[in-house]
Amino acid sequence: MKLSSNDKLVMIGDSITDCGRGRPFGEGLGAGLGTGYVSVAAGLLQSVYPELAVRVVNVGTSGHTARDLAGRWQTDVLDLSPDWVSVMIGTNDVWRQYDQPYIKESHVYAEEYEETLSELVEKTLTHVKGIVLMTPFYLEPNRGDAMRRTMDQYGGIVKRIAKNHGTLFVDTQAAFDKILAHIYPATIAWDRVHPSATGHIALAKAFLDALDFSWDGAAKG
Repeated sequence: MKLSSNDKLVMIGDSITDCGRGRPFGEGLGAGLGTGYVSVAAGLLQSVYPELAVRVVNVGTSGHTARDLAGRWQTDVLDLSPDWVSVMIGTNDVWRQYDQPYIKESHVYAEEYEETLSELVEKTLTHVKGIVLMTPFYLEPNRGDAMRRTMDQYGGIVKRIAKNHGTLFVDTQAAFDKILAHIYPATIAWDRVHPSATGHIALAKAFLDALDFSWDGAAKG
């Protein structure tokens, strides 16, 4: 298990991370952590590894892109003094290119995406124990679909950044592809972006797997 006693984990991203989390910073009882994969992951950490007392903070914000993350990174990540940071961003960077094709100022193309995410990782590495980079995903099994193809490109960028900087890497698209081989996409997300409980559990599992989470907790951690 890569997390240690009293570690503080800050999880940042877009609406898939946000999921109605508390403001200004999402944590605590009730809906503080939101209703998505962050809450699932935190609940599993607390129930299976209670002795670690890991503190999870959700700072996902709906509609955000990598560009938006850069604008709030200091206040929403670095100023919180995390031990670990999890980042899942890219859905809106890609989606805006397809649902707002004529509003080009809302687009974050691959070059800017890679440069921005790389810079955020570089400025954070020396301040934390570790970073988990999660790919964006699109719940469409047809790899020839235009948006799926672009999303895979951005996922490849995340993988490259993780390799170049030695961070942990989570291929969320691969996790979903296993499910999509058996379940129609709309069953998990009507818009192929915002997943149901099934999707959020899949995300939490993929995230925790990267941390070497064990169902036996400290006995094998």
